[in-house]
Amino acid sequence: MDFSSLETWGYFAVAFFSFGGSFFIVAAVGVFAYMGHMDLILGLSIAIVFNFIGDNFLFYLGKYQKKEIQPYFAKHKRKLALATLIMRKYGILAIFIQKFIYGVKTIVPISMALSKYDFKKFVFFNAFASIVFVGVIGLSSYYMSESIISFFMAVKERPWIAPIVLVSIIGIMWFGMEKMTKKR
Repeated sequence: MDFSSLETWGYFAVAFFSFGGSFFIVAAVGVFAYMGHMDLILGLSIAIVFNFIGDNFLFYLGKYQKKEIQPYFAKHKRKLALATLIMRKYGILAIFIQKFIYGVKTIVPISMALSKYDFKKFVFFNAFASIVFVGVIGLSSYYMSESIISFFMAVKERPWIAPIVLVSIIGIMWFGMEKMTKKR
């Protein structure tokens, strides 16, 4: 086994970053599989398993390690409140929705645990949510790989595009989070 190749380390990266719920690593699996550098089914399967484990770990922390994690969330009270509102408003769907919302995907499982949500129920629905999340992102990026690769080639030719796109994405996310967390 060659330990210097993307084919080897790529799967470890998928496992590591999927544990944290990374949207981008799952999209990368689709693109790299399209390019022939990874196996699509294996990469997405690893992402599903580690995404599932990561959210269950966060739920466990919220349920059984409350005192130890509270200092880390002192600055994120609004996000915690938003996660609680999402959970109350959407119930089980919150487990699915949170996977797609950057900034609250870490907090929703903890918020659900703090609100005394049943751990077995969470695990059950989280399994399906992980499959849906990884499937949607991974397969979308696989089938849109030509467009994604073309975009990166355009950025390579015109490097000034990258900061504009990055600032735009961060701005949209910041504006969206501000809008969602403001008192009404």
